[in-house]
Amino acid sequence: MIDDTRRLNSFLRKTRRGHVLKITHELYLRTDITCGSNACQQCIIGQTTLLDKHMKNGNNLISTGHYLLVDTNIVLQQVDVLEDPLLTNVIVPQIVLDEVRHKSLAIYKRIRSIIAIPERKFFVFINEFNKNTFVLRKPGESPNDRNDRAIRKIAQFYNEHLKQQISIVLLTDDIANRDLARQEGLIAFSLKEYISTFNRPELLDRLVLKEESFDLEKDLGKRKEIIFPEHVSVSEVQRGIKSGKYLQGTFQASRENYLEANVFVQDSEKYNQLFVQGYRNLNRAVHDDIVAVEVLPEQEWAIPFSLVIDDKDDDQGDLVIEQEETGLVVQGVSSKRTSSCRIVAIIKRNWRQYCGILQESLPGARFHLFLPHERRIPKIRIESRQAEELKNSRVMVQIDHWPRSSRYPHGHFIKTLGKLGDKETENEVILAEHDILHHEFPEAVLDCLPKLPWTITEEDLANRVDLRDFCIVSIDPPGCTDIDDALHCRSLENGNFECGVHIADVTHFVRPNTALDLEARERGTTVYLTDRRIDMLPVLLSGNLCSLRGGEERFAFSVRWEITPDAKIVNTIFHKSIIKSRSAMTYEQAQAIKDDSGINDEIARSLRRLHSIAAQLRQKRLDKGALVLESSEVRFQLDTETHDPLNVINKELRETNWLVEEFMLLANISVAEKIYELFPDCACLRKHPAPPISNFDPLVKAAETKGFQVKANTGKELADSLDQAILSAHPYFNTMLRMLATRCMMQAVYFCSGFESDIKSFEHYGLATPIYTHFTSPIRRYADVLVHRLLAAGINADATFPDLLNKRVLQQICNNLNYRHRMAQYAARASVDLHTQLFFKNMNTNEDGYVFAVRKNALQILLPRYGLETTLFLRDKDGKSVGEFHEEESTQTINNLTIHMFDPVTVQISVDSNNIQRQRIQIHLVKPFIDGFSVAPIVKNKTTIDEIDNTITTPVKRLKVKSSK
Repeated sequence: MIDDTRRLNSFLRKTRRGHVLKITHELYLRTDITCGSNACQQCIIGQTTLLDKHMKNGNNLISTGHYLLVDTNIVLQQVDVLEDPLLTNVIVPQIVLDEVRHKSLAIYKRIRSIIAIPERKFFVFINEFNKNTFVLRKPGESPNDRNDRAIRKIAQFYNEHLKQQISIVLLTDDIANRDLARQEGLIAFSLKEYISTFNRPELLDRLVLKEESFDLEKDLGKRKEIIFPEHVSVSEVQRGIKSGKYLQGTFQASRENYLEANVFVQDSEKYNQLFVQGYRNLNRAVHDDIVAVEVLPEQEWAIPFSLVIDDKDDDQGDLVIEQEETGLVVQGVSSKRTSSCRIVAIIKRNWRQYCGILQESLPGARFHLFLPHERRIPKIRIESRQAEELKNSRVMVQIDHWPRSSRYPHGHFIKTLGKLGDKETENEVILAEHDILHHEFPEAVLDCLPKLPWTITEEDLANRVDLRDFCIVSIDPPGCTDIDDALHCRSLENGNFECGVHIADVTHFVRPNTALDLEARERGTTVYLTDRRIDMLPVLLSGNLCSLRGGEERFAFSVRWEITPDAKIVNTIFHKSIIKSRSAMTYEQAQAIKDDSGINDEIARSLRRLHSIAAQLRQKRLDKGALVLESSEVRFQLDTETHDPLNVINKELRETNWLVEEFMLLANISVAEKIYELFPDCACLRKHPAPPISNFDPLVKAAETKGFQVKANTGKELADSLDQAILSAHPYFNTMLRMLATRCMMQAVYFCSGFESDIKSFEHYGLATPIYTHFTSPIRRYADVLVHRLLAAGINADATFPDLLNKRVLQQICNNLNYRHRMAQYAARASVDLHTQLFFKNMNTNEDGYVFAVRKNALQILLPRYGLETTLFLRDKDGKSVGEFHEEESTQTINNLTIHMFDPVTVQISVDSNNIQRQRIQIHLVKPFIDGFSVAPIVKNKTTIDEIDNTITTPVKRLKVKSSK
């Protein structure tokens, strides 16, 4: 102690090298820190005064109005309860916020969000700098005990400061802290004791309960058995990873077999991927956890099974049968065992909130099984008092812990999302499951937008190249309002052409580190669902001021090339510009103008020149080994009122599609080369790693079934092999092979060039280019915003700022963008699946398809017309397995009829509505006919797509799922 308002806090810390340092913190204590209460007669009332003077929150425990004081454990473990609007007038000590931020940044953000809502009246009390509440740590006292004492001191301070006008209720689940508080004359309750006084069963369901609360076997008088091995300690994991005994990786559960998973290993020269099979070896790991693994001896390596199996729908208690422990659910042999491991510890849990449904339970049951929407997540056991009300609802649940003696993890209810099967509810599930940020833009963001009417100033004209007289056009899908890009092509006097790509200048409006910029950075990308679009930027920018609409003056960032007639680039320039698009066309309109020899205006001539050059650029890429891959993309005709699907149409690609694509690729490559030249340590680039050769095993095996040899040592070899794999009698075979090749690929990712030592690792495998980035879609991708800023700073078109050239900050942003981009893709696919199911909801129809994969107990059937891949389980009406699986030949033999991969089939499609909780598309085999297994075809008049279109009298909105390389 130095004087009455100054404190010195000293402690010892050991460095990595073993040295001991004495750290001293100097604190200056104040007496003018407000208590935040309107009932206070001593503190100055100001904007920070939040707590009410009169309250009506009395209950059976405490009848008068009162303030709640929460400790760290309440915030960390029970934030789901704190988010309920019922709880108001809450004091959150600074010491609690600091500890929460240190232990869980995610929960810290959530409690900060509550504090930011004025109506909730959560007041942050700065106790550590208040002379009346600061407590010094006693000799031998643990940090936790010191913090608990500080919180009790705060309760005492408020009682004295407010002269007992308003009661202070300490909420703590720490029994020792609660007992000490009561001994000191304070009012203290556990959170469960407090909220039990309200008639709100859903609040009790949100409580995080301790492990012993879930002891089902004890309740039934049974002996509790240990199912899982104990996880090794943190120190042992660290030593093991350092010595090579253990490896670290990311746990990826199987979608098709709940007893199998893979671990993608980090920093190992020998193993990139390890296989895990059986309950004991999985050892309580959950999808996306960071785990420590031990490689098994080779004689114990497992045999992956070509099985599609789910955990049983009924509650098995905590019983685990021997086959589940080892993973050998179905006996079989395989010529190839896979390098395998067992989970020895969880390094980092990546648990989140999960959407799903409650399985049916016995009447009056206390505990229930929650079935997650995501197949890779295990069932979760929760306690609920409202199971009857929730049985037809989608709910959200959080995992709390997973004891060694429990078959399933334990968790708690969070909230109800809506009625099962309701379209809005199912959309909410998609958004929540894929962590799509879809809240309204905050006022702080909207305040950053320009005021209307927006005009171009003389200063703007002076700093930009005026291209308003150029014949610039945009080509996009129907209904597109966020037009990022436009093109032009004109002849030069020397016989060459000038081609230009003009991209919306988003960075003129989105300035660095503003609320608008930070929101866009967090969202990362615009998300395209079938019936809606969730913008990265507010619609004033995305659909208006940044969108390169026809006939309107807009700011752009231009890339212009001088190109010879044989598509050789002579010169490239980059600059900011002002453009005025002559026309905003669809792909169909542009194709019609290009093909119509009777049209010879400036737009038509420009399109034909662009097409000629694009064709040559495309051929050059293909000659280098660029891949042409396939995916089953469809679009829906939607009812304009209900947005329900009326028809499903395959995406149609025209020449104008790849015309635009070629010039966008050229712009992205040109910009990538430029920003890497300007900023070699902090260029934001995009790479597509070459897949390990083992990734192509399924593709090679599939091609061999039709007599083709696929070589995949290089991208060029793979491209040539795919080009040659053509069956004249089976036109769709090559498309399916390319779809399989797509699934062998690695994920393309953004990265900062300063974190890659070898420029060879910059390669984009799919495009066969040594360097690549994203520049052409800044309205819908934040990566492009970063690239615009780098390029603008490099050509002196805009100022730089510290974070732009900080490679660590840039890599952190890239990591978030990779995550957001991946989640957006998954959400788009899930939206297509939802609308496909809605489309077939009241239908029962025959459809032609192909066998896309042969499994041990199922066939994967591809239905090209609908872009749908679904499972045909090989079992009879009694649930018994039928058929004989031949792994080497990838065939199934049923009643002497052999089915091969790629065989044509006819199936009957319907929606299984027997179980209202798990409605799904189901198929039955029609052709080839197999006695006792196939079903009779539905006899009805065939209706063509054109005839369906003619029956639609109301205008429909045509949307498609956008994708990007």
